[in-house]
Amino acid sequence: MKIILLRHGESQWNLENRFTGWTDVKLTSLGKIEAEYSGKQILKKNIKVDVIYSSILKRSVDTARIVANVINFPPSKIIKHWRLNERHYGKLQGLNKSETAKRYGEEQVHLWRRSFDIPPPLVNENDKHHPQNNSIFKSLRNKKLPAGESLKDVICRINPFWSNFSNKLSNEKNYLIVAHSNSLRAIVKIIENLSSEKIVDVEIPTGVPLVYDFDNNFNFTTKNFLIDNNLLKTKQELIKNQGKAE
Repeated sequence: MKIILLRHGESQWNLENRFTGWTDVKLTSLGKIEAEYSGKQILKKNIKVDVIYSSILKRSVDTARIVANVINFPPSKIIKHWRLNERHYGKLQGLNKSETAKRYGEEQVHLWRRSFDIPPPLVNENDKHHPQNNSIFKSLRNKKLPAGESLKDVICRINPFWSNFSNKLSNEKNYLIVAHSNSLRAIVKIIENLSSEKIVDVEIPTGVPLVYDFDNNFNFTTKNFLIDNNLLKTKQELIKNQGKAE
């Protein structure tokens, strides 16, 4: 059995170096290429994907659909779940990361971004950035929605999803989860049983499949990023000509 973790392709706010969180932004041209590349890498390794999960955010859903089309998986069968959404960045959402560091100090912003249990400044319930005030999440208003999260909070949010997911695993199937930097880091921590100190240093690049292999007892055995020099060259070329690409 394999579980493939895939961070969505580059989004518009990745490109603009902004805190995105639950803000629903689109993929860039490079992001779409990364998603297509991911699908081709999965095909190249002859991995048959039986189940695909995605968050409900556009950049994740679109990445999952692009990959599904490449690997001949029916996009209509993609399972979307809000618990796979990115970490909510509270009052930081929409702010440029470099400008925020100048305003609050690099040390404070580093704590908000990379500490395990320190959340960013929270939004109040009347704020437009609170999920309950966004029509995209209207179906979730009976849930306890975040006003800002630490990585620890994200893990707590994902635990119910993971418990249900784990109970449905089959040795005869392979699974793809398309999500975000922090929601995937939460899953990595669970799979590898990493400490809170180690998980904060884990980096997950956009658009590169991370394949976990499991034995028949569902124990994690090996992991491997599916990447080659062709994607790296494509990225470099598009970054140089980003204005034209957009």
